[in-house]
Amino acid sequence: MPARKKLLLGNWKMNHTIAEASAFCDSIKDTKELAKERGIQIGVCPSFLSLQTVKRKAKGIVVGAQDVSAFESGAYTGQVSIPMLQELGITWALVGHSERREYNGESNEVCNAKVKALVSHGMTAVYCCGESEEIYEKGETNAWVENQIRTGLKDLTKDDMKNVVIAYEPIWAIGTGKVATPEIAENVIGYIRTVIKSMFGKGVANRIRILYGGSVKPGNIHEIMLKPDIDGALVGGASLKADSFRELVANL
Repeated sequence: MPARKKLLLGNWKMNHTIAEASAFCDSIKDTKELAKERGIQIGVCPSFLSLQTVKRKAKGIVVGAQDVSAFESGAYTGQVSIPMLQELGITWALVGHSERREYNGESNEVCNAKVKALVSHGMTAVYCCGESEEIYEKGETNAWVENQIRTGLKDLTKDDMKNVVIAYEPIWAIGTGKVATPEIAENVIGYIRTVIKSMFGKGVANRIRILYGGSVKPGNIHEIMLKPDIDGALVGGASLKADSFRELVANL
């Protein structure tokens, strides 16, 4: 079977004004060329306000939203719908990032509704999972993450799974400077792949891309990416500056 294409996806969180996002796009021409040479897919997830600018200026890269509503329209103040994203040409969205789960109370069931809505529109869902330090210390990581996967991807078909990417981010390693060792990341991501296999079969498990996230930087990305089950990275702070983003691509 063909190798899974590596993916480097930057999550800008609540950073970068439209002007700053525009300047970033102006500075990544050589990064795009380097990624193309190396067969790496790259992309960023800016704020809703910067999506149109980045989509227009950063041709050839994935541009994703950081969240999306499961509803088409209605009385949902502050939310953004799939048709609104599609109007801008946006076809990717993060779902269930740990910060959305923690600060906005998003459950696995809410995430499931969003994933199903995205794939039903032919869009790509980057479904995030991961455990807290407390769960990790108790040795309950696999059970916790398995529940997130089984509930978050419930009722999807094998065909739907072509439009799903999974991102494993141990919460205790996000923005803390702590990094799950490549062995820890590989073990959990390998386990996620076995869960996917039990849900959707070997073909889907072999095909689906699973990213690692959590304090990924130019200095540690290469070692993490050497692991066979890890197909790329979801990167926060290190994706904000064009030179750092280029280093990530160079070292991946």
